[in-house]
Amino acid sequence: MISTLISQINIAEPMADSLNAEASTEKTLSILELITSGGIGGMIIMFSLFVLSIIAVYIFIERFITIKNAAQEDENFMNQIKDFIHDGKLEAAKSLCKNTPTPISRMIEKGVNRIGKPLTDIGAAIENTGKLELFKLENNLATLATISGAAPMIGFLGTVIGMILAFHQMAAAGGNIDVGSLSEGIYTAMVTTVAGLVVGIMAYIGYNLLVTKVEKVVFKMEARTIEFLDILNEPAK
Repeated sequence: MISTLISQINIAEPMADSLNAEASTEKTLSILELITSGGIGGMIIMFSLFVLSIIAVYIFIERFITIKNAAQEDENFMNQIKDFIHDGKLEAAKSLCKNTPTPISRMIEKGVNRIGKPLTDIGAAIENTGKLELFKLENNLATLATISGAAPMIGFLGTVIGMILAFHQMAAAGGNIDVGSLSEGIYTAMVTTVAGLVVGIMAYIGYNLLVTKVEKVVFKMEARTIEFLDILNEPAK
């Protein structure tokens, strides 16, 4: 009886050691291995998405700083312009506009240069300058919008290619299908979709945030244009 129990224990110990060894050698997959295991095609797509993410981040930071600087405004700017115009100091008004590097100041400078002409001409000149300033503010925003739409499509393209290769492997293997290698190929292909969605969502959020900030600057530009035209309609003191 005792010898039987001892023999069972001796048999169970190697089995336990074997299970522990299998658990300790459980396969893990790092992010780098997941990216590089997709073959040359997968690596090319992942590299393309990486480049697009760098471009998107650069455009967002550059535009954010530019739009933020354009939105800054001196509260006394229009009051000084008003005083200079009423006092007939047009050169001082032009100098103030040149020393204030904002879209609003450049629009007002164009209007000051047109003083003496009909208000319709002055308004048209300011409006044209405003369109140029708006074009500068929206520079590269279209590229950011393109990345937000193209990145998920590129990622999905990588997934489709990976799935085609996986099914080709199934067809070539016939009845001897290795489920492990097949599943590995499938989830490796899915990584490109995840990467594409991450880049696309990031670019989409950044684009909409910048568009909102541009709209706020445009509102200020329109408000200051109306204020300037009202100043020209006011009688001199």
